[in-house]
Amino acid sequence: MVQVRVAGVALDATGQHVILLQPIDALPTESRLLPIWIGSMEATSIMVAIEGAETPRPLTHDLLRTMLETLEATVEQVEVTRIDDGTFYAEITVNAGGAVHRIDARPSDAVALASRTAAPIFVADEVLAEAGVEDVITEAEAEADVEEFSKFIDEVDPDDFKE
Repeated sequence: MVQVRVAGVALDATGQHVILLQPIDALPTESRLLPIWIGSMEATSIMVAIEGAETPRPLTHDLLRTMLETLEATVEQVEVTRIDDGTFYAEITVNAGGAVHRIDARPSDAVALASRTAAPIFVADEVLAEAGVEDVITEAEAEADVEEFSKFIDEVDPDDFKE
């Protein structure tokens, strides 16, 4: 397993959201990114958590965090465990009353929850080897993406989140 951080959330050429996971301890010459395509709501949720932005009402992942805290459970870590036919799989490790539970999850939900609980994020070596790409994102580009999302958050209307 390789520990990663969220390097950013971006849009691909078709307008689909992509979360970019970057190994923490990689040397610059061997740095890779793991792109995982996710839904727009999950992308928003992850960016809200990373930015520490306030929302008028709790998002789903805020609710999950609050439920875990209320039950005195902690998210120990999340792992992107495998890729099968282009679909990524993840697990959330939760400690509840001394019992450890591994819960199947979509990577986007696992990362959104980890971003709210400061839990470490890991990717299986095999997944990074199979689906990782060369890291060509500069720090300036990553900051520009965050700035653009911050502008979106400032201008979003709470009614946009109604079902």
